[in-house]
Amino acid sequence: MAWKALDRTESPFDKDAPPVLSEAIREKIRSFFPRYETKRAALLPALHVVQDALGHVSHKAMAEIAEVLEIPPAAVLDTLTFYTHFWNHEKGSKVIVACRSLSCQLTGAEKVLDAIKGELGIDEHGTTEDGMYSLITEECLAACDHGPCVLINEKLHKCVRPEDVAKLLKDPKNSEIEPPRSDLFDGPRGAAAAASEGVGKTSDIQEMRES
Repeated sequence: MAWKALDRTESPFDKDAPPVLSEAIREKIRSFFPRYETKRAALLPALHVVQDALGHVSHKAMAEIAEVLEIPPAAVLDTLTFYTHFWNHEKGSKVIVACRSLSCQLTGAEKVLDAIKGELGIDEHGTTEDGMYSLITEECLAACDHGPCVLINEKLHKCVRPEDVAKLLKDPKNSEIEPPRSDLFDGPRGAAAAASEGVGKTSDIQEMRES
């Protein structure tokens, strides 16, 4: 078996290519700065913002995030690769996360996973040809009393049986959730807006220390 050698002296992306982060994305990342003592602390929110906007975080996007946060690009890569939530390559518009925890395994998770693979014609970390679905597994989806569980984007499906898979995947609303996402994700709107709603500036580090 031959191992592929990687030339670490070469950039993994074209440095002369146009920026991938728009000014709007950069400004959204900067909007998190007042919450933290350092810009580096906004790295996780920045990764969420970029993946939400672009679908994944490419190596060039990592370099541009590092530029905004004034940190080494390696620090962005280290954080991104630690979490399975983030993708450094293109993924489907819907990501299926099949639980592989013990409680789900005991209730038939392996057969559910096999049914998903068979229905979509892909393996773990694969993406369907139409770009609709990508498939991964996670150790636990925190719903052990309702196994086997499957997460499609942010929507949790409980007690999934192999015979349910085909119908579930054909449901166009299988990833829709009713609760609105917290506006914490969208960054602070400024002290004036918070004060007008009677909300304290809990993102202000100095204020929290004084309280």
